[in-house]
Amino acid sequence: MEARARPLSPHLQIWRWHITLAASISHRLTGVALYIGAILLALWAVALAEGPAAFAAYTDAFRNPLGWAVLFIIILSAFFHLANGIRHLAWDLGFGFRLKTADATAWIVIAFGVIAAVAFFARLSAFGAFGHG
Repeated sequence: MEARARPLSPHLQIWRWHITLAASISHRLTGVALYIGAILLALWAVALAEGPAAFAAYTDAFRNPLGWAVLFIIILSAFFHLANGIRHLAWDLGFGFRLKTADATAWIVIAFGVIAAVAFFARLSAFGAFGHG
């Protein structure tokens, strides 16, 4: 008898897509985005240490729509990752495992991430962080 080739564990082709799955995948993706943000922050510090010309060149690279998008994604990632980390902490304490609760908290985490990022980005813009304001 031939053995049937099958995955060792469930994967995305088997699982039905749902909000808690999206939140779980997004948590991993935002973690990667935060690593990229940390590298960009370190490069910003290096540019600052190298003097005004290097610092101006580095900050000018972010004063365009693509740079703003990168900054927004990093800010969104920070707020989402924070909220979802708190959600995971509640799970570690034994709370929030009921399906309806898990789904509701996933939606809350996503909403918080988007609303907080938009508010924070708007506040940065109001302070003139993007060359206007």
